[in-house]
Amino acid sequence: MFLTIKKKILVFSLIFLCFALVCSSVFLIKTTNSTPMRHFSVVIDAGHGGLDGGCVGKTTGVFESDLNLKFAYNLQKQLSNMGITCTLTRKNADGLYDPTAKNHKKSEMKVRREIIESASPDLVISLHMNSYPLQSCHGAQVFYKKGNEQGKILADNIQSELSLLTNTKSTQGKVGDYYVVNCTDIPSALVECGFLSNPEEERLLATPDYQTKICYAISVGIIKFLGA
Repeated sequence: MFLTIKKKILVFSLIFLCFALVCSSVFLIKTTNSTPMRHFSVVIDAGHGGLDGGCVGKTTGVFESDLNLKFAYNLQKQLSNMGITCTLTRKNADGLYDPTAKNHKKSEMKVRREIIESASPDLVISLHMNSYPLQSCHGAQVFYKKGNEQGKILADNIQSELSLLTNTKSTQGKVGDYYVVNCTDIPSALVECGFLSNPEEERLLATPDYQTKICYAISVGIIKFLGA
């Protein structure tokens, strides 16, 4: 009789322990699922626009401003698919400056800074195309604000990915004296996606497939920076 009662107590204890473990697991799952992951946001800045077309392709005559906008929308699509909120400074071919302003460049830069500050993003990416008298120059280059350590890390991550794609040796970003990266302390990178002065690279930059590849490399660099 004593052994039977003892066995019953043991069985009851095991059942109670299992029940407690199940309840604890359910609680942990609910707690984990109810804790949202941090949401990231990025400002994507398509350089130039309006009267300022930027540099021009030697072979196709394509304007940098037009390519910058295409790259901006491509990058926005890829980052949005990853759950990252994107804000574009320029959404069409028009410039951001006040047409009545005496200094269009100054007016435009002011608007870009206001958009960035209003969005309060985790980072800023400014997209541009490069040009140089020596036609053999090729590949993407990434610049950041001097003294901004987070900006350097962002630029290094993006440069590393782009160098793999474009087969260039540089794996680190460079300090650049550009208004968009200098106007705030938000980690910012200005990406020169390629050289329009290089005929072969110019043709590549104008193709949707290559645009997607470049933007994917930038996206990977951003994800690495965010630690997502």
